[in-house]
Amino acid sequence: MDWTDFLTEQDNAVLNGTSWAKSAPFGLGGRPAVLAVDLYYAALGHPRGELPDVLADWPSACGPQGWDAVDRTAPLLAAAREADVPVIYFHATPPELGRWNRKPSARLTPNPGAKDPNAIVAEVAPEPDDVVLTKIGPSCFHETPLDTVLRARDVDTLLVVGEATSGCVRATVVDACTRGYRVGVIGDCCFDRFEASHWVSLFDMDQKYADVISADRAIAYLRGVPTGLNPKGKAA
Repeated sequence: MDWTDFLTEQDNAVLNGTSWAKSAPFGLGGRPAVLAVDLYYAALGHPRGELPDVLADWPSACGPQGWDAVDRTAPLLAAAREADVPVIYFHATPPELGRWNRKPSARLTPNPGAKDPNAIVAEVAPEPDDVVLTKIGPSCFHETPLDTVLRARDVDTLLVVGEATSGCVRATVVDACTRGYRVGVIGDCCFDRFEASHWVSLFDMDQKYADVISADRAIAYLRGVPTGLNPKGKAA
């Protein structure tokens, strides 16, 4: 992964020394679910364009790096569905229901008739068997039924995609680890408004809470998962 450009000389010395740095992957389990975090229009902007142009109409957008991540996410979700792996979507609470991120403006897009800012983008839109939940804080676990849904399906591993890497993705990953799930963060399917935040957050999660893997590796993993799991997670 490309976080090496953001590590200091001291960071690299610690990693290459005899410290408590991670020395091997934590590993993934055999009963995964995919969490798609905040893949809505306000996080990306529409239509696609360079970030300075997108921000004029979509001040909360991540722009091209987000759309690149979405394009890599689409085949990952297809592989999950093919393997009968649950796909669970989250999007943020609309501003009128309360704001937790303390931004100075509740404005997501100023243009009447534009795409619904809270709608999940069409390129990775939920399918009928997917679960869609609304979250009211950074973590997908905070006051949502996510943990109950996962336990009911006997899920032991979460594959996390979406935005922002340093915000809602990270908060969800920390909570997942705290609850005992194995976690794979799909690094090239996550995105952030700030490159440094994205890469340092991936590094930090990989060191402490998860294995950061690529979309290609995640798809290969999903293709090795036994199909035919019923809602309790037992072989059908």
